[in-house]
Amino acid sequence: MYKPKKIDEEIIHSNPWWIYKHDRFEKEDGTFGDYFYAEMKNNAMVVPVLDDGRIILIRQYRYLEDRESVEFPCGGLLENEVPSECAKRELLEETGYQAGDLIKVGNFYGLNGLAKDESHLYIGADLKQVSVPQIEETGELELVFRRVDELEQMVIDGKIWDGQTLAAWALVRDHLFKMIND
Repeated sequence: MYKPKKIDEEIIHSNPWWIYKHDRFEKEDGTFGDYFYAEMKNNAMVVPVLDDGRIILIRQYRYLEDRESVEFPCGGLLENEVPSECAKRELLEETGYQAGDLIKVGNFYGLNGLAKDESHLYIGADLKQVSVPQIEETGELELVFRRVDELEQMVIDGKIWDGQTLAAWALVRDHLFKMIND
């Protein structure tokens, strides 16, 4: 398979969350092309599982779609932060819970044609509530508690529509069914 050769890159825009870039590349036939994409700081996502098997999700307002979304706790890595520490921080900030056990499930790229943004996925177990969720810029976070079968039905019914949460669910669901049935 031919791999286009990058000629140069430029930053078009930068903000605290991501960089918008433009690359010029040479095609196989010698002509040139343009590629525009976002580059983010990567993120960590946690699927928090209570001792009774229920999963904690977050309901929050999503500005771009102008509606509420139900998602797993997730957030971007801070500078020099390792993914597991980001996962712990985001879990605490968004749910008020700490995980006694953090299990790495895998990694994925949610928008690999549009953005460089690796998601690190964890299961959080042995949870302890130590505070309340922090308020986000776009409003309060509401905790949603669901059994695995109820969460599965929310996915089937389209009540969970966030792409990262859906990708994470595809990776984590078999692990959770095994955890709960053991």
